[in-house]
Amino acid sequence: MARGGINKAVVKKARQAILARGGHPSIDAVRIEMGNTGSKTTIHRYLKELDDGTGRRDSGPAPLDEELGELVGRLAQRLQEQAQEPLEHALAHFEEQKQVLTQQLDEMHRQHEQLQQQLGAQATALAHENAALLDARALLQSEQTRTAELNQVLKGHELRLEDKEQQIRSLEEKHLHARDALEHYRAASKEQREQEQRRHEGQLQQVQMELRQAQQSALVRQDEITQLHRDNERLISEQRATHKELKHARDAASKSAAQQVHLNEQLARQDSESTLLQERLRVALEDAQALKEQAKQQARASKEMELRATKAEAGLEALRLASPKDQPDATKGA
Repeated sequence: MARGGINKAVVKKARQAILARGGHPSIDAVRIEMGNTGSKTTIHRYLKELDDGTGRRDSGPAPLDEELGELVGRLAQRLQEQAQEPLEHALAHFEEQKQVLTQQLDEMHRQHEQLQQQLGAQATALAHENAALLDARALLQSEQTRTAELNQVLKGHELRLEDKEQQIRSLEEKHLHARDALEHYRAASKEQREQEQRRHEGQLQQVQMELRQAQQSALVRQDEITQLHRDNERLISEQRATHKELKHARDAASKSAAQQVHLNEQLARQDSESTLLQERLRVALEDAQALKEQAKQQARASKEMELRATKAEAGLEALRLASPKDQPDATKGA
């Protein structure tokens, strides 16, 4: 199959170059001289024309045997060229397929390299994911340990709150006993004042002795009230410290997302219990304040009784000075 640029002049030039070197201008030699271009059939035709022209110019008519031999040789040459042409087509087709397959193989190599790179990137990402998973598991275990510690702390707070409740119940019982004692004291004092009013001034010394006893009892009650007030202040201080500890426990519990709801519920219950404790303490403080006021009123009543006793003594002294003779009768009447 002829290619572009192949003509009779090119073939002639190649033939002359081979002859100048002393070679035989065969089809293959001429094709090699032209750079392996051109169809052998075309080269053979041009060589035949050049040979015919050269033979006719060089000599006269050739003998019949020579012409037949030359004709047979040319026919054999043409048969060889015709047989060679399908082979050349097959070789050309093979070269094209070879180039296509080579390109496909190169493309497959590139795809293989890309797949290798992707696999390497995926392996690296998988290693990072495994490391992140290990870190997450370690963090989860740490949070679980911390949550367990917080639960222990909360249990300790609950025990302390139960202890505080027991103390408050004990304090309430003391308040009740103190209130009962004060009521009893009020009743006894009232009865005593009524008896003193009925006995008149003749029993002044006995009244003064009872007043001193009442004052001592009031001092004792005042000491008890003071001690109760101190106990209340101590409980308030302990409650504040408990609130601080509960606040720290809330801050620490808020960092654990998994236990946050549960801890908030427990803290809400503790806040409500703490509010109840504050309300009980407030009631206890009000009762203590009422006891203080009652003690003050009792002290004022005691002072009034002392004044009255003093006035009675002064009246009796005036009576004795006014009528010394009648004093025994007055004393007897009293």
